[in-house]
Amino acid sequence: MPSFNATVALLGINSYVSVPGPVLKRLFAAAARDKSPIAVRVVLNDASFRQTLVRYRGDWRLYLNTPMRKAAHKQVGDRLKLTVEYDPEPRTERIPAVLKQALHDDPKAQLSFGQLDASLKKDVLRHLNNLKTKSSLERNVENIISQLRGGAFVTLSVSARTPKPRHKAPARPSK
Repeated sequence: MPSFNATVALLGINSYVSVPGPVLKRLFAAAARDKSPIAVRVVLNDASFRQTLVRYRGDWRLYLNTPMRKAAHKQVGDRLKLTVEYDPEPRTERIPAVLKQALHDDPKAQLSFGQLDASLKKDVLRHLNNLKTKSSLERNVENIISQLRGGAFVTLSVSARTPKPRHKAPARPSK
């Protein structure tokens, strides 16, 4: 696994490290591609993380989320040593059985779900897979199916009882 030293930088609110050319060449060869994104496994202080190497504004960046920075005990401006390798494992989220059954039972919702952008579909599945209780999962699936049946998917809400609109309604004029 290639290792390198880098300084943690900040772009907007996102911390990242730039990946040096020789390491990129090895990752490109292992991934058999040189297009963004590239799935990688990163090791920081003996803690392993799945992450995605992306090209942004002409530079290849490895973004460091909070758990990664905490494991490394590093902040923006600090130098750190990383070990990185291509991760061939698929990055897919499983479809919970209750959602699979609900989609099977509702062809219109199934068609709408199939037409969602891949990133939104992944977010929905990740949300469902991270729920703690069966009742919460069932309530969320019911909400999602209801939205899909209507032909549109608004977004997930924290309680999943009502969808959150993507924009605010105009304020009513005062009398």
